[in-house]
Amino acid sequence: MSDPRPAVLFVCVHNAGRSQMAAGYLRALAGDRIDVFSAGSEPGDAVNPAAVAVMAEEGIDLAGAVPQILTTDAVQQADVVITMGCGDACPIFPGKRYEDWELTDPAGQPVSVVRDVRDDIRGRVERLIATLV
Repeated sequence: MSDPRPAVLFVCVHNAGRSQMAAGYLRALAGDRIDVFSAGSEPGDAVNPAAVAVMAEEGIDLAGAVPQILTTDAVQQADVVITMGCGDACPIFPGKRYEDWELTDPAGQPVSVVRDVRDDIRGRVERLIATLV
């Protein structure tokens, strides 16, 4: 039996900021109604500490999150693939819903900028949930 829940994959280059924040929000706001994954085409060593800090302000703990490598299997399992600056690194499969979210890369940015990115992501995730559940 197939899982009736939609699966969403967030992809950015390092899987250390934008995609982790988006996955954190989707898990927090959708609960178990949506399966959530994130990955990077060139994953970093750790999640951006500024992203962890600004998400903690929202009550979302990313401290244990670890950047993951983007795999073809992950894309195949997803119903919706959200890319964030990974360009052509993300494989395209027919029948998948793809969205590209143009977001400022929080790497090396001051916390005020990372908060703006976080808030932008939250709005996008809320709109995404409305289309899926």
